[in-house]
Amino acid sequence: MNPPKTDARRHHDPDVRGFASDNYAGAHPEVLAALALANGGHQVAYGEDAYTENLQQIVRGHFGATAEAFPVFNGTGANVVALQAVTDRWGAVICAESAHINVDECGAPERVGGLKLLTVPTPDGKLTPELIDRQAYGWDDEHRAMPQVVSITQSTELGTLYTPAEIREICEHAHAHGMTVHLDGSRIANAAASLDVPMRTFTNAAGVDLLSLGGTKNGAVFGEAVVVINPDAVRHMKHLRKLSMQLASKMRFVSVQLEALLAKDLWLRNARHSNEMAQRLAEGVRAVHGVEILHPVQANAVFAQLPHDVAERLQKKFRFYFWDEAAGVVRWMCSFDTREDDVDAFVAALKGEMAR
Repeated sequence: MNPPKTDARRHHDPDVRGFASDNYAGAHPEVLAALALANGGHQVAYGEDAYTENLQQIVRGHFGATAEAFPVFNGTGANVVALQAVTDRWGAVICAESAHINVDECGAPERVGGLKLLTVPTPDGKLTPELIDRQAYGWDDEHRAMPQVVSITQSTELGTLYTPAEIREICEHAHAHGMTVHLDGSRIANAAASLDVPMRTFTNAAGVDLLSLGGTKNGAVFGEAVVVINPDAVRHMKHLRKLSMQLASKMRFVSVQLEALLAKDLWLRNARHSNEMAQRLAEGVRAVHGVEILHPVQANAVFAQLPHDVAERLQKKFRFYFWDEAAGVVRWMCSFDTREDDVDAFVAALKGEMAR
């Protein structure tokens, strides 16, 4: 049968790339090919399909024999469903003040998940046992939300990384207090690539109970997953996913994308490339007088401080965001499809604007 004709047209220039977000990037060609492979014919809906079943084996290869993946639509949905599964109605989650669940999810953990966030200021986006203890108290106080979960992000919102030993220490500390540990892994691939270790090294091997597994920022069209590592720590994941409007009817199209990323090394290739581009960008920026890099560049993000007017002029040539506009702090993100020429053109433009 001949394919149907379409009036669809391209509405953007595919050669234009910026540094605003790895969400700006398109899908990796291997992911698109996997989507086409999964298309055609009928498969059982709501996760009872062959692709979701096969994904389970792949996920167990990365996160241990007890791991189970629950594909969802997006990262906020993954975080909210995961945190609901490890909290009671009176429960609270300890997290960094800069955590995505606190800053960038429009109150979804509170409004949709119905839980309390207990935040802690951190200099580098990372929690420690000592910082956790600022909020880890009052379990018997009915006037205070009960701390039940510690949520960490790998890599963090500031582009920094936890070492496996640091995560293990957090897990041991949290478990000793009867709390579970959730890992927001929207950029988990970048962390593993930078640390040069398998993802299991700082998840199941370190004591993490469940995680939000990212796909969109690393080459998928859409789709993430909640990965339950410790089934004894969670409750009613299937029901919570549906209740939170994260159950895809045609789930095969989420699962096959994660399969394409995780079955071999596409997830790692994509992450290594975006990390390398961030290092190239950081090296170029360090040579520009008057621009300061604020945090270690350990994944695919570069945070810098520069004159506000320079940043505004540069934004007219390349898309990126202010992180703290009042302080002149910006964030530059690299993606799996960022090219060396993109980085070099950006650094040249930055030098030109700083010289004005």
